[in-house]
Amino acid sequence: MNRKENGFTLIELVTVITILGILAAFAFPRFAALGKEARIATVNGLAGSLRSASALAHSLWLVQSSPATVDMEGNTITMVNGYPNLATIDDTLMDTSGFTFDPVTGIFTKDGATSPANCSVDYNEAAAGSSPVIVVDDINC
Repeated sequence: MNRKENGFTLIELVTVITILGILAAFAFPRFAALGKEARIATVNGLAGSLRSASALAHSLWLVQSSPATVDMEGNTITMVNGYPNLATIDDTLMDTSGFTFDPVTGIFTKDGATSPANCSVDYNEAAAGSSPVIVVDDINC
């Protein structure tokens, strides 16, 4: 009676499970920290989008001989010193999902951040003769 058995022994299975457990213990902390890095990248991406959108609105303002408002993608953008004001800067962007915008302060806070007040992009209206100041706060994303 020669019987050929197929499959793994219990020792082989325990060895593989132990190795996978050890690998997971070392890999998990590396992947757990990626959420913070992703939020920081998202905040920096929004800051770049704000810079581009304000520059585009400024270009439209110059081409149209300095009107009080310009139209971008069907939105009316109110201009201050040739750049979008606080209340309408969010209308220059196509998508602000994942952020909460305060039109009074011009601050976009990242939803889901450890401390949203310290994970934000601050749009400051342009002063006369200068461009708007966009400040990224990613200390506590």
